[in-house]
Amino acid sequence: MAAIGTIVERTPSAEVLSRAQARAVLIPDCLVEARRLANTVIAGWHGRRKRGIGENFWQFRPYVDGESLARIDWRRSARDDHTYVRDREWEAAHTIWLWADLSPSMMYKSTLGSVSKESRALVIMLALAEILARSGERIGCPGVMEPIAARNAAERLATALSHSPLADGLPRTGMIRGMSDIVLIGDFLDAPDAIMARLAPLARRGLRGHVVEIADPAEELFPYAGRTEFTDPETGEKMTAGRAETLKDDYGRAYTARRTALADSLRHLGWSFIAHRTDHLASEALVAVHMYLSGMPATKAAGDRR
Repeated sequence: MAAIGTIVERTPSAEVLSRAQARAVLIPDCLVEARRLANTVIAGWHGRRKRGIGENFWQFRPYVDGESLARIDWRRSARDDHTYVRDREWEAAHTIWLWADLSPSMMYKSTLGSVSKESRALVIMLALAEILARSGERIGCPGVMEPIAARNAAERLATALSHSPLADGLPRTGMIRGMSDIVLIGDFLDAPDAIMARLAPLARRGLRGHVVEIADPAEELFPYAGRTEFTDPETGEKMTAGRAETLKDDYGRAYTARRTALADSLRHLGWSFIAHRTDHLASEALVAVHMYLSGMPATKAAGDRR
């Protein structure tokens, strides 16, 4: 991800055109994979059902201290020694904004990764769009597509992404109103303080956020030894290490500290954080995000690693 705070739109160049062409070629395959993934994991789901204001009964659950007594179902509670609340199903369509980082760092794929970070981010994003659209939700992508409620939302999002200008950094979000969800998918390798400077105002506006960090296994494991040259995909800067293995421990501590600081800051806002590696199944991250969107905490095994 490039510098946080601005979206940089470059003038046409051989590099920019090459990136645009590569993305245009990648997206159709990602859409096919996203639909396959959605069809695989949706079999046991029945939409994004959650409790809220509606007419249809959803479930009984134990009463929690502090809740209104008017919500207690006394007939059900009289059957045993517990007090139960009757929940109704939320019926209003919700707006969910989906965004994937498509900056140069996301194109990285080591020999340990099964796909590039960009490819995995797009598959998760489009699979979410497919599943949420089937549930009747309104799907949008900041700066790329206005929210729509349509069964073919994933296909329309893929088309919009294919024709959108290349942009680096987190998206502009002025068009997003409160009481929405936003799912941000990227590598988030910038300093946590810089990232939070952009995200904290969104939380104060009432947005409920979900951050999915995509990592190549080499970025976590640092499997390098001997003389190794490292190149920053964003700036082109290079660093040569005579014995790369001597950097592993310090690198590992810095990498873990960055992730932990970002995850803790996001949770302080009430946002969710999921760490996902490209050598793991995409379904892990998809299920975890879906659970958070449904108001259920995802398990650590589902993709929340630190």
